[in-house]
Amino acid sequence: MTDIEAQIKEQQLASAVLMIRPTRFQNNPLTAESNSFMVEPDASPAAQQALARKEFEALVAALRDVGVDVYVYDDTPEPHTPDSVFPNNWVSLHADGRVVLYPMEAENRRTERRLDIIESLDRDHGFFVRDVVDLSHHEQEGHFLEGTGSMVLDRVNRIAYACLSSRTHLDVLGDFAQRMDYEVIAFDAVDRDGVPIYHTNVLMSVGESIAVVCEEALVDEDQRQAVLDSLRGTGHRILSISYAQLEAFAGNMMELCNAAGEAVVAMSQQAYNSLNQKQKDILQANGHIVASPIDNIELSAGGSVRCMLAEIHLPRSQ
Repeated sequence: MTDIEAQIKEQQLASAVLMIRPTRFQNNPLTAESNSFMVEPDASPAAQQALARKEFEALVAALRDVGVDVYVYDDTPEPHTPDSVFPNNWVSLHADGRVVLYPMEAENRRTERRLDIIESLDRDHGFFVRDVVDLSHHEQEGHFLEGTGSMVLDRVNRIAYACLSSRTHLDVLGDFAQRMDYEVIAFDAVDRDGVPIYHTNVLMSVGESIAVVCEEALVDEDQRQAVLDSLRGTGHRILSISYAQLEAFAGNMMELCNAAGEAVVAMSQQAYNSLNQKQKDILQANGHIVASPIDNIELSAGGSVRCMLAEIHLPRSQ
């Protein structure tokens, strides 16, 4: 760790997020094999796009209404990137001024990586980008790590939780950990049919003081205990969710904060509806809940609200 990095204390909650407005959103057949959450919709690609655009704008408005800064960039019509609404898979933005670019499994997702957006955050919006750490070369070996979909980061304690899958490989995790000074806690996780869960962020979420986890998805007892011990050891209260709630994307919620430093818990309306009253009370006591309906995006693309948000932890330019 350099002297500059050692001086920087990263906060868990971001008050600003990057979002990509969809241009040609639709079900992506290249991601369907590894994503059991996806369902091929009856709607045409044009109808999927129209619905996704409406859902996207509503989520942006809901986040801005509670004081979260949202930086929106339009996707480009070409090349066709049907999953561009999920930027957290190709980029993470850190408090030491570094930006990490990630290797992606589906070939038609790799062109989602856009340096013009990173440059714009620096040039047009006052964020400071010190360096770009590009891990995308791992694609040449067929190894992948899809950003903060593959990893759920405890930024304060520098722990990366990761369930292994075709989209999350140990060697790339090790590369990330070495470059960014993180400890990795890797484990196996499966859905109720025994199929590996494609991304870690659909089964768990780590906030400032609460961690949401689908414990039954961690089928290896030792691995499950290691995850729970780590979370408790870092002072997190564990909010356990069921398989049914995981399937409703309750694990894909995300804790942010607004400009006043107040906690905001963002999730889809489907995820919120799946929670019982005790779980809602715990989350509401922790922060303001923003629940936005994105049924079409969840159905067609197999991702939810957290996937749509790339947290901006970059420092401001002096």
